[in-house]
Amino acid sequence: MSPRTGMFAKLTAPFANKPNDFTRLISNSISFASTRTKEYLVFKDPEGKFQPSPQTLTQVFLMNYITQSVNLDLTDTFSCTSMTPEQRILLGADWVWAILKKPTKNPKIQIAVQVLHLPEREEAEERATARKPISESIQMAQMESRNKNMYERMVDFCTSIGKDCYALFLFFGKRDDKVNIYGVLSNNFEAAVGKCDKIDRALIENFFKGSRYFHTPFGMMQTIFTKNTEEALTLMIKFS
Repeated sequence: MSPRTGMFAKLTAPFANKPNDFTRLISNSISFASTRTKEYLVFKDPEGKFQPSPQTLTQVFLMNYITQSVNLDLTDTFSCTSMTPEQRILLGADWVWAILKKPTKNPKIQIAVQVLHLPEREEAEERATARKPISESIQMAQMESRNKNMYERMVDFCTSIGKDCYALFLFFGKRDDKVNIYGVLSNNFEAAVGKCDKIDRALIENFFKGSRYFHTPFGMMQTIFTKNTEEALTLMIKFS
């Protein structure tokens, strides 16, 4: 008997040479992870004893994204590299998505992602981690990066690669909508350095002010794929 063809093999086979369908599969994985993560953002414990930590929420997103991308057979063309704690301190990114060239699998386009949680969640995690011992490698990374904040470090990382590397600040809730996931993506954040003292959370959140249109994950990926390499691009996205 010939082996049975799986559902996802049937789904992905016809899309091999169609960029729009490939883009849709990537955005499907991102939307799937966003929807599952939103379930945790919406959840409220009636007794107020349980609240997912920022680290847990980030892991929930990554685990669901990776599961879906493996099911859709995307990992050879669109990779996801999770940063170590030391790399996260030095580069400011939680993970990096990359569109890979064939057959070399070298990155063609990269998206460095930094997750921003609600301030009250981050403050609670900082209090919890302050009591834990810090490894020597973490201390060295902190010393190496002490002159710049985490937002500036990720922008520097992307700028050092070029216009085909995008910084995506991913908000797991924001002040006026705490249960949805939003993002600010740009390959031109360094342009803001000449207009202000530093890149910080307030600067990034300011992109949302007055914004009437948000791209979908599919719209984000489609725009990245179709634009000229050296062209500056900034988008606001709603993921859930």
